[in-house]
Amino acid sequence: MPDRGEAGSRRWRIAGSYFEVCNCDAVCPCRRRGDKNGGRSTYGICDFALSWRISDGDCNDVDLSNRQVVLAGSYDDDEPNSPWRVVLYIDEGATSEQHEHLTDIFLGRAGGATLRNFAAYIGDVYAVRSAEIHLDHTSNHQSMEVVGRAHAAVDRAAIVDVPVSCGIPGHDRPGTELVAGSFQVDDEPLHWEVSGRCGFATDFAYASAD
Repeated sequence: MPDRGEAGSRRWRIAGSYFEVCNCDAVCPCRRRGDKNGGRSTYGICDFALSWRISDGDCNDVDLSNRQVVLAGSYDDDEPNSPWRVVLYIDEGATSEQHEHLTDIFLGRAGGATLRNFAAYIGDVYAVRSAEIHLDHTSNHQSMEVVGRAHAAVDRAAIVDVPVSCGIPGHDRPGTELVAGSFQVDDEPLHWEVSGRCGFATDFAYASAD
């Protein structure tokens, strides 16, 4: 569980667009479909990359707007508690203060919605890197690139007949299920390359307190 020692001293909020890809078949079995909760990943091991484009945000009066973040990682459904093992990438344009705040927010150290929604699952953090990140969250044309380390691009929208949502941005924000034409991560010890797997896009709004 992430250290919560500094959580009470900071108030933060971030909002924007969200796009993820993983190695599951579409529609991802982890999704909530209508009122039916999701379950195990398609292949028992989930390899994923999650991306956030922050359009508006701040932490303790430090502006976090127009910054980009990617979290790549993997977990095993059959391992007790299925801890995530991850690399966090922070927009290389971030100042040192922005980098520190974004790191703590997305690793759950600052408490709030990120800790509740996903960061509590993080077990090992292999690295936190400042990186050149390119995110395009245009509807049905989404892509993400961490230059030299990760890339994913949407091929088409998936066909679904009920609302689909994901717990990471929050189930209050139904989104669009997608099929990724390509998905690659190459950053020790994370290595995979697949195609035709699932993606999901929506918006998000996180804060230190509701």
